[in-house]
Amino acid sequence: MAEIFGAKIKKYQEDIIRDIGTLVAIPSVCGPAAPGMPYGEPSYRALECILGMARGMGFETKNVDGYAGHAEYGTGPEYAAVLSHVDVVPAGSGWDTDPFTRYRTVGIRSGTDPFTPVRRGGLIYGRGTADDKGAAVVTLYCLKVLKDEGITGKRRLRAIFGAGEEIGMDDMPQYFSKEPLPEMAFTPDSEYGICNREKGILRFSVGSRKNDSGVVRKFRAGSVVNAVPDRAEAQIVCSVAEYENLKKTADGQEGTFQVERTPYGAYVTSLGKAAHAMQPQAGFNAAAHLVRLLARSFGAEALGGFLSFLDGGIGTETDGASMGVKQSDAQSGALTLNLGILNIQPDSQRAEIDIRYPVTSDGEAIVRTLKERVEKAGFTIGVSENTPPLYLPESSPLISLLSRSYQAVTGRPAELYSTGGGTYARTVKGRGVAFGPFFQDEPDRRVHNSNENIEVERFMQHAQICLEAMYRLMTE
Repeated sequence: MAEIFGAKIKKYQEDIIRDIGTLVAIPSVCGPAAPGMPYGEPSYRALECILGMARGMGFETKNVDGYAGHAEYGTGPEYAAVLSHVDVVPAGSGWDTDPFTRYRTVGIRSGTDPFTPVRRGGLIYGRGTADDKGAAVVTLYCLKVLKDEGITGKRRLRAIFGAGEEIGMDDMPQYFSKEPLPEMAFTPDSEYGICNREKGILRFSVGSRKNDSGVVRKFRAGSVVNAVPDRAEAQIVCSVAEYENLKKTADGQEGTFQVERTPYGAYVTSLGKAAHAMQPQAGFNAAAHLVRLLARSFGAEALGGFLSFLDGGIGTETDGASMGVKQSDAQSGALTLNLGILNIQPDSQRAEIDIRYPVTSDGEAIVRTLKERVEKAGFTIGVSENTPPLYLPESSPLISLLSRSYQAVTGRPAELYSTGGGTYARTVKGRGVAFGPFFQDEPDRRVHNSNENIEVERFMQHAQICLEAMYRLMTE
């Protein structure tokens, strides 16, 4: 049996692993903008790093105003594209100290340094290995194989790298405001088989300019709205008797709490489990459970209207039922809701919430319901994002091409599925889908969580599928 084209990438394995390590070592969490660097210096540095790798391979590259860039190979009036990103979510806590005790960090987080890639037991650990720097490097090497093999075809092929995917994906609209849309595209930022349905993404904030709680002086949880917060902390003003009741209530409530006595009352820490906002039920929301603890301990009047509204309107739910937006469809499943960030200071209170809604739902109708609930309670609401769903029919030529590529490597057809995740596929306006890099039978790679990793053997199988698909995008 003749070797498939995708298998040609296997000889580049060690080079791929080396360059993934180089890219992971850049802590490319998006931050404050700087001149020419819309997502901050670390994100820009990661973008330039991978473009520099591409130039070293002999490709033409372009950096589009620091938002995104590309490496291109081939000729023809049209082009196909593979879209990945080089920014990452914050490192978070909980990275293991064993067996990596020599990689210790300084400060509030201890354990493995998330930006020091570690290879052990067939796995590579580090923030960005799975989401999405590993896939970005593989895409670049697929382009290199095509060039090394002298492949020419009916269209050009671009590897496009974004620098701001994790904070709303504004990078791709900015890129495509300067560059034409591809004829066909896929993004290796999900799972196999083929994701032809992506839920709508709705993000909004609730708050006011005044802290209306009689007991909560400060509350802090979460750093990004698209992840379940695994830690929440609150400064509480209370009497000795109220402190004792708080401790007793914490002992009897679901969750992990530490209640410490302070001169003004108490300091409470809640520990949970992080997860991606597309599947909040897979995590344990430290913020929501701390709000619930405080509500049970002090009651609505002392707790104040804002936290009482969050406890009654969201609570520990992940389906939006108490906000009046619970819904589902056969194509993509149920709406999910995640309380991602909660910040209370003496002069302000603000919650940021992430909703993923079904592909047949009306996002504007959901917004109207939310506004009615929030404003009736006396608080302000701000909608920061309402991205419509993606739905590409099974009959699409792109889906056929990708399915054949997957089957050529694995020996079985690619199944179609839906996701609550938001990928770059929606930015190419019906011309792309999510495809890989992980397999549904793989263990949790802890994307957006501690100990993020890839398994080298399975990831190189993805590399073969990716190359096979890019070869076909270029030639068919």
